[in-house]
Amino acid sequence: MSNSRKRHEALLYHAKPKPGKIAVVPTKKYATQHDLGLAYSPGVAEPCLEIEKDKNNAYKYTSKGNLVAVISNGTAVLGLGDIGPDASKPVMEGKALLFKIFADIDVFDIEVDATDVELFIQTVKAIAPTFGGINLEDIKAPEAFEIERRLKEELDIPVMHDDQHGTAIISAAALKNAIDITNKDISTVKIVVNGAGAAAISCTRLYVELGARKENIVMCDSKGVIRKDRGNLTSQKEEFATAQDLNTLEEAMQNSDVFIGLSKGNVVSPEMLLSMAKDPIVFAMANPVAEIDYDLAIATRKDIIMATGRSDHPNQVNNVLGFPFIFRGALDVRATKINEEMKMAAVHALADLAKKSVPEQVNIVYDEVSLSYGREYIIPKPFDPRLIYEIPPAIAKAAMESGVALEPITDWDAYREELMERSGSGSKEIRLLHNRAKNNPKRVVFAEADHLDVLKAAQRVHEEKLGNVILLGRKEVILALKEEIGFTGDVPIIDPKTDKEEDRRNRFGEAYWKTRQRKGRTLSEAKKLMRERNYFATMMVNEGEADALITGYSRPYPTVVKPILELVEKERGITKIAACNLMLTKQGPLFLADTTINVNPSAKDLAKISQMTAQFVKMFGMKPNMAMVSFSNFGSSNTETSKKIREAVSYMHRHFPDTVIDGELQADFALNSEMLAKEFPFSKLNGKKVNVLIFPNLEAANITYKLLKQLNQAESIGPILLGLSKPVHILQLGASVDEMVNMTALAVVDAQEKEKKYKNN
Repeated sequence: MSNSRKRHEALLYHAKPKPGKIAVVPTKKYATQHDLGLAYSPGVAEPCLEIEKDKNNAYKYTSKGNLVAVISNGTAVLGLGDIGPDASKPVMEGKALLFKIFADIDVFDIEVDATDVELFIQTVKAIAPTFGGINLEDIKAPEAFEIERRLKEELDIPVMHDDQHGTAIISAAALKNAIDITNKDISTVKIVVNGAGAAAISCTRLYVELGARKENIVMCDSKGVIRKDRGNLTSQKEEFATAQDLNTLEEAMQNSDVFIGLSKGNVVSPEMLLSMAKDPIVFAMANPVAEIDYDLAIATRKDIIMATGRSDHPNQVNNVLGFPFIFRGALDVRATKINEEMKMAAVHALADLAKKSVPEQVNIVYDEVSLSYGREYIIPKPFDPRLIYEIPPAIAKAAMESGVALEPITDWDAYREELMERSGSGSKEIRLLHNRAKNNPKRVVFAEADHLDVLKAAQRVHEEKLGNVILLGRKEVILALKEEIGFTGDVPIIDPKTDKEEDRRNRFGEAYWKTRQRKGRTLSEAKKLMRERNYFATMMVNEGEADALITGYSRPYPTVVKPILELVEKERGITKIAACNLMLTKQGPLFLADTTINVNPSAKDLAKISQMTAQFVKMFGMKPNMAMVSFSNFGSSNTETSKKIREAVSYMHRHFPDTVIDGELQADFALNSEMLAKEFPFSKLNGKKVNVLIFPNLEAANITYKLLKQLNQAESIGPILLGLSKPVHILQLGASVDEMVNMTALAVVDAQEKEKKYKNN
């Protein structure tokens, strides 16, 4: 992606459709005058009086207990430096977004126009009653040290400067495991730290707490090795000044065991790497350009354990592994501070999690056969779903044991369940899907690439490396549109109607005719049909010239599905295809079937649809819990519709007893576990969270998914065709760019799965 294109896209993302990345959303009813009378005057007086009696009641009657302030003065923003409070706001909103999506913590971002340390401290203290915790962000050193120290001492809520402690905690967990893997001793390893800012100082302090010895640590800044005989050192630099006769980073790295890079890119050469001791541990965390390139480093030293700050290499030291979950645990026990015990608990919890057997869902997301503890897996992956229920309990326990928890947890099983519920986020499913597609991109043909929105989607797929795009349509139109939107990628463009494609049309036509010659098609008709892009594109997939197809943006669904059903064979054992929509709801992902194909499926059809949908859900690394929904519950009606559902469920129970499916059930009972358990304790779905709804007919399924999409703003991926032997997927007419990108990511993952399946067979 060109720099101008990146800039344009970034600005558009933050500006449209509504400026910024966060909003305030009501959590109580407000539809009637009665509701408003409770929300504000006169009803609001009652909680006010209770809080006046005891200020701790603010946690009972307000959002304080789940509200964190992200506060900055903009003096040390990312790689941008001192850009001021106003310019820092997009970064602070971004941090707020991460808090919410990873740990369900609400955030107000606050940008303070104060560079004076005392003024900043007093400002934060004055607004602190609003919040349950404070995350200090992007404040330059050395002021950041004093600001955090004072606020931690003078406030009774958790305060943490993430720039200092976030990287320290994650890298300390990684260092602990790297030392374990190399059979070294933390107390004897020689550590070189390049960088002396807030993060570097905090990292080094935490390594010392982990067991490293100060006399074995050499810290460098832009002037070289920080020596005791150098004048004008800050108190923080004095803390790690060395008495060793070393002057340069190159000298310091000789025979060192560990290199910690928190500085700038390309400061470490292969020769410096070769001078290190056996089994060197190198954390090159400068971003986006590391101190030494990952590929160069592992090519230089085969015995290296390498970590970076980048997501496209193993062992990413990513602060998002820490701060959301640390604050989650601190808030949940009403900790008065984030102390050293809690930070060290996070280190050990992260290190221990990397040693545990990795769930299949994580392997699927990162396209790994089996992630396992070792040189390329020393810290958990950011998308590991276990983080939310493994790290906060460790923080909460440390807070309790160190005496800073005001509301200790007693039922840890219930707490873990609560944390799991918090992680039900549709956007997370999209991120996982995209990440998986990127790990093994496939060739995707876009049959309608001469439409602007389709080309925009293809551009994003290309630039985000979700797939290798092939564009079908009028070449001159596509080229003009590419220029208009700044799509500079060199990708194949094919116009099926041109003379240039005559040989391919004839070849595709003959292959198609052989499958339809006894069904009324002539050879000339078959060849003529290949001028139509959906026939041509589908044959590209059939003939192995593309791996997946995306179409349907500009034509009605029935028109588009016809050639696909003619050209693409069903999977072995499938007699009738179906379609499923993945709805990304606030309660988590919900799969609906059949949404577009079977108008009035029989009991046998419903059973087959259930089987296909279950296999599709498993593709996401999830266990399907399926409810067959109706207007009746377990025999309360004897209509034909209810009877066929009962027959389908009975068939599934007899022939697939391990499949979790039940019905017929009304939708509210299916989705409300308490109602279900109370009224129908015999159901196979008791104790399970339903994530699949199988509908009795097309009307019910189609109406439901479109209502969810329009009224609840639930994101939808689909309809996804089930039962075909090739990854061919049809969009809804007029689908948005985001929907097309998501469908493409799914098509790529579908192609990955089908490739594995056919290889295994």
